[in-house]
Amino acid sequence: MLVASCGSIESNDCLITVQPYEIIKIDIESIVFDQFGEQIEKVIRDTLKELKIDKLLVRIDDKGALDYTVKARLITAIQRLEEAHA
Repeated sequence: MLVASCGSIESNDCLITVQPYEIIKIDIESIVFDQFGEQIEKVIRDTLKELKIDKLLVRIDDKGALDYTVKARLITAIQRLEEAHA
C-alpha cells in the first residue's frame, strides 16, 4: 500500500500522512480540534481543490500548526506519494 508523510509531532507542527483512497477522506487529530478543527479541514480541502485532487485519504496529527504549515506539509506529502507511485 502506498503511503507518504511529512512533518513531525513536535509542538507547533503537524504530521500528515496521505494514501490513495476512493474519495476525499480527512481524519483530524489535533490538540486544538475544538477551536480550530473546522479551519484545519478547510485548509486541507482548499489545498486539495487547488491541486485538483479528488481521491485521497489524509490523516493529520496536529500539535498546533499554523495554516501555512498544514498546507506545506500536505503538499509535500502528496509530492512524496506521487514520487513513490511513479
